[in-house]
Amino acid sequence: MAFPSTKSTTLFFFFILTIFSIAKSSDPDPIVDFFSSPLGAIINGSSFTFTGLRSAFTDFPPNFKPTKATFSEFPALLGQSVSMAILQYPAGTINPPHTHPRSAELLLVVSGSLQVGFIDTTNQFFNQTLQVGDLFVFPKGLVHFQFNADPGNSATAIAAFASANPGTVSLPPTVFTSGISDEVLAEAFKTDVAVIRSIKVGLTPPKS
Repeated sequence: MAFPSTKSTTLFFFFILTIFSIAKSSDPDPIVDFFSSPLGAIINGSSFTFTGLRSAFTDFPPNFKPTKATFSEFPALLGQSVSMAILQYPAGTINPPHTHPRSAELLLVVSGSLQVGFIDTTNQFFNQTLQVGDLFVFPKGLVHFQFNADPGNSATAIAAFASANPGTVSLPPTVFTSGISDEVLAEAFKTDVAVIRSIKVGLTPPKS
């Protein structure tokens, strides 16, 4: 009986690992209707209800604020491949450049106007000014932002995701406050350490 060569076996296992990696790159399909609450808990309509977005309809913050309904806040979303957020932009505020590694984002403007944009993997910039009722899609994993350029009026948008946990990687704090040395950052941005430290000070929240 002939056995496959070592090279063929290696390629086979590499192929299998690649397929497994692709399959794991998005939310898996559930094999049950829904994931239940802890053992012994009563399952009823309340189990599938989330009230954490109410404040976004009654209060307006002084700074940009995302109010999220992902798996972390709303466990019933586990396995459902959906989540959302209410995004509130006081006049002149920005949702800084960031990415969602596990989902595209579909943005609907419900009040005010927003300047939005994203950068693809060829470094091409796509931007648009959105009005109430406009939709904009940010492709999965690409760096994007939203900016309320109106100095006198606030804006609100609803963001929808095709993942129960899309994740958010905000570039400014990730790059400048995550522990990368000042020397490495200065070399990467072709500047000096003093400039890097000045940026870090601006990103450090004031002590309460």
